[in-house]
Amino acid sequence: MGQNEVVYAAFDEMREFMRKAFAAAGVSPEDAAVCADVLIESDKRGIDSHGVGRLKPIYLDRIREGIQRVKTNFEVVRETPTTAVIDGHDGMGHVIGVRAMGMAVAKARACGMGMTVVRNSTHYGIAGYYALMAARENMICFTGTNARPSIAPTFGVENMLGTNPLTIGFPTDEDFPFVLDCATSITQRGKIEHYARINKAMPAGWVIDRTGAAVTDPNAALQGLVDGGCALCPLGGIGDELAGYKGYGYAAVVEVLSAALQGGIFLKALGGVNSDGSHRPYHLGHFFMAIDVAAFTEPAAFKKTAGDILRELRASKKARGQDRIYTAGEKEYLAFVERSKTGIPINRAVRASLTAARDEYRVEHVFSWEK
Repeated sequence: MGQNEVVYAAFDEMREFMRKAFAAAGVSPEDAAVCADVLIESDKRGIDSHGVGRLKPIYLDRIREGIQRVKTNFEVVRETPTTAVIDGHDGMGHVIGVRAMGMAVAKARACGMGMTVVRNSTHYGIAGYYALMAARENMICFTGTNARPSIAPTFGVENMLGTNPLTIGFPTDEDFPFVLDCATSITQRGKIEHYARINKAMPAGWVIDRTGAAVTDPNAALQGLVDGGCALCPLGGIGDELAGYKGYGYAAVVEVLSAALQGGIFLKALGGVNSDGSHRPYHLGHFFMAIDVAAFTEPAAFKKTAGDILRELRASKKARGQDRIYTAGEKEYLAFVERSKTGIPINRAVRASLTAARDEYRVEHVFSWEK
């Protein structure tokens, strides 16, 4: 098979393998199941940049390096009926995120709104997972996280802000909720990693070098994001003609809400590298807000109005050559429907990564494509 050729694996197989791999790395069985569930949700929804392909290079390798702790000490350091400040002590970000979102939902159920903020966490997977958690409880969700520096501010070339997703979700009367889950950069590091795995050039305008020139080689971009020679462009693009200042502004909002309320670190301090070049924990921050629809109106009424709005948008006049308009969460739902039948596409690079993880951690598993 070529680098870009894929095989397909069932959801359950990949979830079970990831669970076993996390457990073999020292994560408790309960927490390993949570981590696997968050990751498989990404693949289910067609977000290949944040799923099984990240198991080894992001999570297992960081555990091995000692910059991510397998035991999650979820410490509530300050709490009111509607709020909580949590220290994750550099444990598993997925576990921290699920518990923090659960707290926000419980507080919203009791008081109408709830918000939790986290410091000293690690990568928590797709932010949309937490929006889905809230939507299933008939709640509106706002969540975000800061990340290692990647984005240059408008008119700058130095990577200062993380990709910092600002994610919003709410229930509808359709088969899927509205979930807007996207980075505040024009793309995210995971997408560039995906382009590197399939050996494909990136579009010009995603990444710039220290002169402000576009970089299209994904491997050069990934290296530049590490050594500071490259930066992602904010949502909108280079400069202000295409409103790059909007993405820059939203990224700054997420940075503040992921650091200032919880007493966390920010910007360059999130780089994960000591002055001697050794790696250290990233100490990421997150925030989770849940709003109970029932505190304002009947959930069924809210969901119908939301659905009517989305259906009218999709039914509006289409551009020449286009036969469909989508609303947020729809493409991901359609990917889920399709992949429920076909399984998850696994390319050669991801297969090699999964095999390496299996061998390194001595996981007893025969992949379906090996049978």
